[in-house]
Amino acid sequence: MGLAGKMAEESSRIDAGAGPGPRQAAPADGDVPLLRIDKVAKKFGTFRAVDGVSLDIAAGEFFALLGPSGCGKTTLLRMLAGFETPDEGRILLGGRDIAQVLPHERPINMMFQNYALFPHLSVRDNIAFGLKRAGMARGEIAARVAEMVALVKLDGLEKRKPDQLSGGQKQRVALARSLARRPQVLLLDEPLAALDKKLRESTQGELMELQRRLGMTFIVVTHDQEEAMTMASRIGVMDSGRLEQVATPHELYEAPNSRWIAGFVGDVNLFDGEITSRDNHRLTIATRDAGTLVVAEPRNPVTKPNVSVAIRPEKVKLSLRGPATDAINGSSINRLDGVVAEVCYLGGSTNYKLKLDSGSHLRSSIANTARIDIDAYGVNQHVVAWFAPDDCLVLEQ
Repeated sequence: MGLAGKMAEESSRIDAGAGPGPRQAAPADGDVPLLRIDKVAKKFGTFRAVDGVSLDIAAGEFFALLGPSGCGKTTLLRMLAGFETPDEGRILLGGRDIAQVLPHERPINMMFQNYALFPHLSVRDNIAFGLKRAGMARGEIAARVAEMVALVKLDGLEKRKPDQLSGGQKQRVALARSLARRPQVLLLDEPLAALDKKLRESTQGELMELQRRLGMTFIVVTHDQEEAMTMASRIGVMDSGRLEQVATPHELYEAPNSRWIAGFVGDVNLFDGEITSRDNHRLTIATRDAGTLVVAEPRNPVTKPNVSVAIRPEKVKLSLRGPATDAINGSSINRLDGVVAEVCYLGGSTNYKLKLDSGSHLRSSIANTARIDIDAYGVNQHVVAWFAPDDCLVLEQ
């Protein structure tokens, strides 16, 4: 049996029983989350794939687990589905511990990365598979399948086999099959990875709209930062089996809680240095590669002298002579001289890589607001990069 066949066989285990089963309604207390992951850990031999993860997910939330390959996000998802059993901790759904409950007895369904469709079954029969296994009446199955076909816009394709479908259509069939049993929670493992860029972007919007219409809890695993930032209301970033930060997309990008998160989420310039003075909610930091920088003091007190200064490329402005003023809100503007080393035109923006006088590099991303950009800079051209103290983020090392 090939990989697709194995995955299809595994998916049938959960499709057959993702309905009510032993479902317990979420408590009326609004402070109790629909799903609570409590100090969950999973080992494979001596390798600790998931290391004491705790997380609350609310009913109706679109939550993303984001992280590099091997960070433990898929293992965590498989424990929620019931395909793996935690070595430690609890998984509570509506206040009930389901860590030892079999996959087909959970009100949870999972859509696999490769869709795991049955190649010998039509679109209609793929969607109906779990409903038949659950013993639903024939008339109810027909009505539910018709509802799912309309929901994911597969009208007219009901008799086709998977090999007669495009990648996007296969994705819709897998989604319809996952939703047919009306689970409380839908798990999506890299659901858009097999789609091309244009289709992936349009499908993101469709998934978001579908989730809003159904009011269902979606948990998506992805390594694609843009995908997570676009679709999810909150994101949990994992690394080495641990949950490093849980935040909204805006908080995660603008207020990462560590140097690692700042470097992982989006592009960022990072300069290590030491705080030399504090004055009027401003810190003066002597860096090794960017000279002395003045930055806004963070809300949370910085207790260590050695810090990193983070500046997103879109906050770095460029000009030939520097800013028109030397200060903003009474604070000195940070100014760095350099030479353009690389230029990357991306349509909506142009990315520049500068070589500073110190020998280090600084990245800047400039929005292309005019069709003909008279302010474009060329390779080897001397420019001045500048940014305000409030555009900087201070992170303890």
